[in-house]
Amino acid sequence: MSSTSIQQVDSIIHAHWIIPVEPDETVYEHHSLVIQQGKILDLLPTERCLKKYQSQTIHDLKSHALIPGLINTHTHAAMSMMRGMADDLPLMEWLSEHIWPAEVKCVNYQYVKDGTDLAIAEMLRGGTTTFNDMYFFPDAAAKSAEEAGIRVSLGLIVIDFPSAWAKDSEEYLHKGLQLHEQYRHHPLISTAFAPHAPYTVSDGPLEQVKIYAEKLDIPIHIHLHETKDEVNDAVANTGMRPIERFKKLGLLSPLLVTVHMTQLEDDEIKQLKSHGVHVVHCPESNMKLASGFCQVAKLDQNKINVAIGTDGAASNNDLDMISEMRSAALLAKAVSGDASAIPAHTALKMATLNGAKALGLDAITGSLSKGKAADITAIDLNRIETQPVYHPISQIVYSSSRDQVTDVWVQGKHLLNNRQLTTLDEKKIILNVEL
Repeated sequence: MSSTSIQQVDSIIHAHWIIPVEPDETVYEHHSLVIQQGKILDLLPTERCLKKYQSQTIHDLKSHALIPGLINTHTHAAMSMMRGMADDLPLMEWLSEHIWPAEVKCVNYQYVKDGTDLAIAEMLRGGTTTFNDMYFFPDAAAKSAEEAGIRVSLGLIVIDFPSAWAKDSEEYLHKGLQLHEQYRHHPLISTAFAPHAPYTVSDGPLEQVKIYAEKLDIPIHIHLHETKDEVNDAVANTGMRPIERFKKLGLLSPLLVTVHMTQLEDDEIKQLKSHGVHVVHCPESNMKLASGFCQVAKLDQNKINVAIGTDGAASNNDLDMISEMRSAALLAKAVSGDASAIPAHTALKMATLNGAKALGLDAITGSLSKGKAADITAIDLNRIETQPVYHPISQIVYSSSRDQVTDVWVQGKHLLNNRQLTTLDEKKIILNVEL
């Protein structure tokens, strides 16, 4: 091939392994990703790549596996400011006696900005390229994400009671719609309505959320069936389990992204399947708060889309999606009594493509496919802890740690370069959040 036929591109990444997630269970050895204008132009054997493309920016990652950037499908980023504030407590005691009072006292725009900066830095260093957020002052979270260059699904919070962000459900909705309009053409910021939970949002606001979500075609992101007490209280107060109430309100649909779902009966699983509802599994937060176990294996068997989230650092206490993948896979086996439940490749898909599907972003991100955004995470497997490598997907899910994430790209921009953040000032972030 003559030199004149070699195409000049923005950047090229050569890697030992590339795990595209689509097709499922696929691993390419000694392949390369070609990036042009923030998107994946090509994925091909390195030998062919060297003859077809050239670039002034080449990354030669001989001991690394490339995976799609991890998608944290449920978190409260700013609650990183509350990490370790109130540990070893059940959910409602933790919320009502510690977290909610702290929020009344502390939460304002700058508090959310500082906490989200901290969370984004942690997530990027752990290989996360997209997060789905739910918290007050989502405008501050948007600012943090925009400055860092990370992809975010911005939660348009809705709750019945007043906060420093809004005085009532009407104002929450009004401000949310303004933010949606502000960012609707942004390449990295999408939006989702984020009514907090069935016990904090009444029927009227939920009906409004449904109308607006359908009109704007954006997700509805909500905590649901998180604990046994939540379900029992709902039955006592409304005569219905929350899922039954949501069905009556017309909320069960492919736009609904339900978080936790530890209390599910078989007929409710059938309802989720028939309506195309998404589930976000937060195994470590559920275990720490003793909220219960999501029946992930049964959901997967019913072809319900299950994604993974960390929850906030106040109840986890980290935003480590690699750890969360491992917990999701292992817990599914223990809960179902089936060692083959949620194999490593399924856990990786839950942490990438399934999250993108839940957020309506799967045409953009979630897999290393031609034409999708170059949202990429590189994991160095040439470490004592991950040798020898019989199968790289298993090593990533069952053996690796977030410290092995060396490089991260979002839309082709190199945000973590050999463990160094390129768009964030680590020292300044720590100074801003120190007690």
